[in-house]
Parts: sequence; C-alpha cells; structure tokens
Amino acid sequence: MVALSGMLSTLSQSFFSSIQYMLTLWAFLECIGSHTIGQSRCLVFRDRIYNDDNIDSSFAESLKSNCPDTDGDDNLSALDDTSPVIFDNGYFKNLVDNKGLLHSDQELFNNGSTDSQVSSYASSATSFYKDFTAAMVKMGNISPLTGTKGQIRVNCRKIN
Repeated sequence: MVALSGMLSTLSQSFFSSIQYMLTLWAFLECIGSHTIGQSRCLVFRDRIYNDDNIDSSFAESLKSNCPDTDGDDNLSALDDTSPVIFDNGYFKNLVDNKGLLHSDQELFNNGSTDSQVSSYASSATSFYKDFTAAMVKMGNISPLTGTKGQIRVNCRKIN
C-alpha cells in the first residue's frame, strides 16, 4: 500500500522515508495495516523465510514449498495468511505471532516502539478500523506532485 520504502527496510528506514509525506509514526502504522489484503512475490520475502530469526519456524516452513531458495521468484503468497481476502486485523495478529510475511512488516512488532500499538490493533479490529479511516483521509489530503514536479511511474518500484 504505502510504497515509501523497500520491503527489506527497518522500521526507522520505512518511517523516515514516510516523513516526506508528513505521516506520523502512528499514521504510517495504520496505513501499513492495508497489508491485510494482497500478495507478495517470493523474490521479495525469500530472504526473510530462509534467514530471519524473528519468524515463526512453522510459518517459514509452510512458505518454502511455494518459495524455494533458488527459484520461483514470481510465486505469490498472501501478506495476511489467516484472512487474505478480508479487510480485518488479522495482519496485526500475524505480526504478534511472528508471522509477518515481509521483513519490513515484522519490524513493526519486534521489541520496538510500535509493539504496543500493533498489540492493540491485534486485539481490537474496531480500533484499527477507526484509526485506518483517519489515516486514509490524511493520505488523501497529501498534495500529489503534478506537471514537471512529478511523474506517473511505469513501474512503481523505480523512477522512470
């Protein structure tokens, strides 16, 4: 959802790249909750399932058949394994259980400053929905760059 940083980023790198959009840390956390829906390519999360130590071992093993260590770059896995097509707080529950698919997502619950808010969203869908709505309104009020000051990217991951 928020393509402000790389999927291998630390929480600090992700947040500091979002400052240019004037998002608070909490608004950033609320927006990234949109990862409750969607998929990611094996190429993006392979390193996490084979090398990270803050991942549930059975979760990592369950992903390896679809994402072998040397092949299958374009194979997809759900960002929210428990409810991949439902907008809910399952994404945050996964983070609490060390089942975040992306390294950058798991950084949100990794003995840091956002742990308590992730736990709060994991236990209260209502709280997440309310805060997510407010964050989306804030994102909608960000003025896009237009004309020669901006660009429509052909590939979202790189500058034209």
